[in-house]
Amino acid sequence: MRMFLKVLMEVEASNRAIKDGSLPKIIQGFTAAAKPEGVWFTALDGKRTMVAVFDLASPAQIPPLAEPFFTGLNATFELTPAMDAADLQTGLSNL
Repeated sequence: MRMFLKVLMEVEASNRAIKDGSLPKIIQGFTAAAKPEGVWFTALDGKRTMVAVFDLASPAQIPPLAEPFFTGLNATFELTPAMDAADLQTGLSNL
């Protein structure tokens, strides 16, 4: 299932992760494991933020994807099902 992910990184923890080089490793680990359609970076609520869209084949994938963000960046990890236009059209046609 296509998922929309939002990761808000705690400022002090992400500052440390930048200085010690672990931030890029955490992000590279996520992209290697999830193979996202796209990944974007911005600031939301004053925090470094990563958003991504990827396919979640099984809920069992969630812990290995989430834990590096929790433990390495003290981040919040919000995962939500997402549709593209074709999915929306298919869903609406079933109403």
